[in-house]
Amino acid sequence: MLRVFVPALLIIGWLVAASIGGPYFGKVDEVSSNEATSYLPASADSTQVQQRLPDFLGGDTIPAIVVFVSDADVDQQQLGELQQVTKNLGDVPGVDSVSPAVPSKDGKAAEAFVAVDADADVESVVSQLRDQLRAQAPAAVTVHVTGPAGFTADLTEAFAGIDGLLLGVALAAVLIILVIVYRSLLLPLLVLITSMFALCTALLTVWWLAKAGVLVLTGQTQGILFILVIGAATDYSLLYTARYREELRRHRDKSAATWAALRAAREPIIASAGTVIAGLLCLLLSDLNSNKSLGPVAAIGIGFALLAALTLLPAALFALGRVAFWPRTPRYAAHAIDASAVDTGLYARIAALIGRRARLLWIVITVLLLAAATGLSQLHADGVAQSELVTGPSDARDGQNALSQHFPGGSGSPVYIIVKQQDLQRAADIAAGLDGIASVSVTSADAPGGSAPVTADGITPVRGKTPAPTVKDGDVLLQATLKPAPDSAEAEQVVINLRDQLGDLGIVGGATATAVDTNATAIHDRNVIIPVVLVVIMLILMLLLRSVIAPVLLIITTVLSLAATLGISALVFNHILDLPGADPSVPLYGFVFLVALGVDYNIFLMTRVREESLELGTRAGIAKGLAITGGVITSAGLVLAATFAALAVIPILFLLQLAFIVAFGVLLDTFVVRTLLLPAIAHDLGHRIWWPSRLASESSRTGRRTESKELANP
Repeated sequence: MLRVFVPALLIIGWLVAASIGGPYFGKVDEVSSNEATSYLPASADSTQVQQRLPDFLGGDTIPAIVVFVSDADVDQQQLGELQQVTKNLGDVPGVDSVSPAVPSKDGKAAEAFVAVDADADVESVVSQLRDQLRAQAPAAVTVHVTGPAGFTADLTEAFAGIDGLLLGVALAAVLIILVIVYRSLLLPLLVLITSMFALCTALLTVWWLAKAGVLVLTGQTQGILFILVIGAATDYSLLYTARYREELRRHRDKSAATWAALRAAREPIIASAGTVIAGLLCLLLSDLNSNKSLGPVAAIGIGFALLAALTLLPAALFALGRVAFWPRTPRYAAHAIDASAVDTGLYARIAALIGRRARLLWIVITVLLLAAATGLSQLHADGVAQSELVTGPSDARDGQNALSQHFPGGSGSPVYIIVKQQDLQRAADIAAGLDGIASVSVTSADAPGGSAPVTADGITPVRGKTPAPTVKDGDVLLQATLKPAPDSAEAEQVVINLRDQLGDLGIVGGATATAVDTNATAIHDRNVIIPVVLVVIMLILMLLLRSVIAPVLLIITTVLSLAATLGISALVFNHILDLPGADPSVPLYGFVFLVALGVDYNIFLMTRVREESLELGTRAGIAKGLAITGGVITSAGLVLAATFAALAVIPILFLLQLAFIVAFGVLLDTFVVRTLLLPAIAHDLGHRIWWPSRLASESSRTGRRTESKELANP
């Protein structure tokens, strides 16, 4: 009675949790944010400036820049029409204030500044601005909305496909692979249901934690969460179902088969999930908010994937028994269980090849991977312009290009400088004297537009009166307009030079300074986090395999695979896709996912190899372990590669690059490293890979003679 009651209770419990969590797919926007503050480095100057801007500017707003462009000169009549169109923008809900339209010096364009309430739905506000402008602007004038609000809106719109398109593509890819692998109707659906129930429950948990302010959820984090949960849950399910099929052939009773499969599969599955969770939680060491937020969110997702694969799926398979595998129903055949897998099939032939040419294989593969890794020097992961973040159409990008043609490139995205009131003139002189800065003004409630120009002679009088700066806690806010576009490399160098010249005189923020700080912090984070991840995963592997040599071997081969992947990715990004560069976080994310997930497959293989080595000896254990696990691990790799490749459907540069790196890296690890390189090195080393455990000095009672024979005839 109990053995029926427990599975039923588990299935009902997951069904209830998924039913509650499912509707939250449509509510993620309520707790997620794609604004720049969600990605800011936590302790950087730009973050401190961002937090203090409301003190000086009178409200927490995000600037949008409206750019009017005409092929002919903008005459006074047309300018008057633009002024009225601009004035009408103040009626759009969420708009805090609107400046008059200002013509460019060349007479072919005009610009206006719109302050958007930061608490409003920025994407919706900008969308309404664009619709109204295009409806009311003169026919001969092209209109764009750019600036920080414009880019935020375009980024949000690009992420809009996560709930529907991304999830649909990922699930369709997984379903196709599962049908091919299982050649069954029911089993692929059970595995997909397990993945979706895990995702629904994870999303429910993450949503409420984000609602409470415990976690930060961004569109980027949301997309990775979806892919990780689906991929990981499917992989763990594949491993369990393969073992359950095996145990159904060993046991007549499905209950005995279930417990045997759980006992055999739980250790590698838990260890695999543990390495991924440990790697992800290392992101908490990051100073970049976007990295820090991903760690716990994705770790929660992996935790539910693990839980579903070890509770929901076994319960469902127990309820269905052999019927779940129809029409390829496993039949009881205890004595013949391993013979076909070990003696025939693709992976049995590969194991035999490794037995004959182990040393030659691993040397040749290592040389090829090292050659591929030389492409790493061409991976330009030092940041990209904000205008390049969206790979699809972007009105903000078009507007920024138009703005740079007719106005100083930094119009509407000033560099903010907070200094003590007594240092105002000195700081203004330093800023104005730098190449790349067009003008400097000080924030003042008395001045038209909220700021007054500062020259070498002091604050410029307005109508015969010198405006008083806005002072908060003894500080004032200077605004410097850049000549180059604010998201260009030239603008970033101007900010770096400004900080060098100012020294301790003040702190510098704004969109360009944020980009500088984000890139620097991302580079610092990957230098700190990568060694920590390697050490943590190494310790987990040592505990799992009761060895030192085998974990070191696993880590080295995985890192070599990662280096080759990044080298090839650099060539693809630069010479095939012609991408503008990469975010500094791309190599870090690629490292965390590929090392943690790549080690997964090595864990699946080596735990089975160790299990067989206890009976047969190491070299025979390698052959049998590879022959038995080869198919299921390859299927798991294909599933994970397909799910990560689905990220490419979201038109975000970061996700496109991450999709290629992880998908290619997983395939390389699945078909080359785990199938050929690792078994070949392990075979060459023999029983020594288990040092310092007992297996390093002696075989089990059953396998002692086999191992001795192998060592005598390598």
